[in-house]
Amino acid sequence: MKFHNLYSFFKGTALLCGVVLFPLSCTSVAQKNDDEVQYWLTKGDESIKLQSQTPVRFVNTSNNYQNIEIDDTQKFQYIDGFGYTLTGGSVEVINRLSSVKRKALLNELFGGDENSISISYLRLSIGASDLDDEVFSYDDLPEGQTDASLSKFSLAKDKDLIAMLKEILAINPKIKIIAAPWSPPVWMKDNGQSKGGSLKPEFYEAYARYFVKYIQGMQKEGIMVDAITPQNEPLHPGNNPSLYMPSAKQKDFIKGYLGPVFKTNNIKTKIVVYDHNCNKPEYALDILKDPEAYQYIDGSAFHLYEGDISALSTVHNAFPDKNLYFTEQWTGSKGTFNEDLNWHTKNVIIGSMRNWSKIALEWNLANDTEYKPHTDGGCTECKGAITISDSANFTRNVAYYIIAHASKFIPAGSQRIASTQTNYLSTVAFRTPIGKTVLIVQNDNKDVENFNIKFAGKTASVIIPGQSAATYIFN
Repeated sequence: MKFHNLYSFFKGTALLCGVVLFPLSCTSVAQKNDDEVQYWLTKGDESIKLQSQTPVRFVNTSNNYQNIEIDDTQKFQYIDGFGYTLTGGSVEVINRLSSVKRKALLNELFGGDENSISISYLRLSIGASDLDDEVFSYDDLPEGQTDASLSKFSLAKDKDLIAMLKEILAINPKIKIIAAPWSPPVWMKDNGQSKGGSLKPEFYEAYARYFVKYIQGMQKEGIMVDAITPQNEPLHPGNNPSLYMPSAKQKDFIKGYLGPVFKTNNIKTKIVVYDHNCNKPEYALDILKDPEAYQYIDGSAFHLYEGDISALSTVHNAFPDKNLYFTEQWTGSKGTFNEDLNWHTKNVIIGSMRNWSKIALEWNLANDTEYKPHTDGGCTECKGAITISDSANFTRNVAYYIIAHASKFIPAGSQRIASTQTNYLSTVAFRTPIGKTVLIVQNDNKDVENFNIKFAGKTASVIIPGQSAATYIFN
């Protein structure tokens, strides 16, 4: 994979000034690049993957190209980051790599240098997800037993995950984490099974304390959980593990138990509702309309297996002071690189950002060549961003490039600014904390599109290949 050696400059490190690689003053480097537009490209035909292209320049020119206008006076949400779910299965397969390969991969994923894609946000499962090799909770008991005091609670099943998170935090101490359960302990459920069923009302208080124990246990390991959702995909009880939790039950759980228990225990972790598809924004709206629940809620989370990404704006427009989070979208074994690159860039990256999300996450980070591990009844076709073949080899898949086009260039703390779109060109723009402007463009046309980037009275003429994604960086 080819990375441009100017990347660290526009990423924002001042340490390059004065070193041999850039033997110029900071002022002269900035002046040299004021009119230059760095340009990174991935083509749907896979002939180019996240490669820097010959820079273009802002020049005084007149042509008949379509214009993409960027207006940094129109400011929108701040960004928390881009990334994946670090499933237990991801940890298992990454740990199959040799120590040298494993360290190199983690640095490539989470580091901040020119050879890294700088993932800034991770999602975790609280207990097992369906991409663990077995179903478990943190308080599993023999059938017929209960533990309302949570005296048997233990994070031991996550020891390998916790160890890897510590390595990741050593590489990027600022990475943020959102976590969600796929199921509570089965003794808390009305069907006594890991798949489906509902949370028994008599265990609402114990389950709220279960979240507290998880957050406090992770904190003792040096891992801060920034946000949680009460349930992954609460309207999909057919997965293993899973739980059915309609909005009325989630609302009652939050306002009567989870919120108050967090407050009593001084838990600062944010509570984010829903965490399911864009076809049901009324789920989040129903909870947010309740003033008792509202006071405890930071925002709502969405996936896009059904519905339209504009559902996020529907919720934002109703409750503009609450945050939005896009937390999951899978790529599957039967999808093509071209289709997935373009659909996900348009909808997950550009679409979620244009509709007020603070994050954009693809699904699982890694699995093996047979799309394992997964639980019995879990996803058998989910393709990781990375496929681990053996102890020495791994493959970067389409989800790697989808996220990298954003994560590599848009650090946490960046702010979305206005950008126009055309019939074929989907766009989103950001201003980074060090004052760089980043523009992501996806070309839905099968043919080349010519356009002008127009910004601050300057014009740069650009050609983007058909069915491609590109990131542009400039002052």
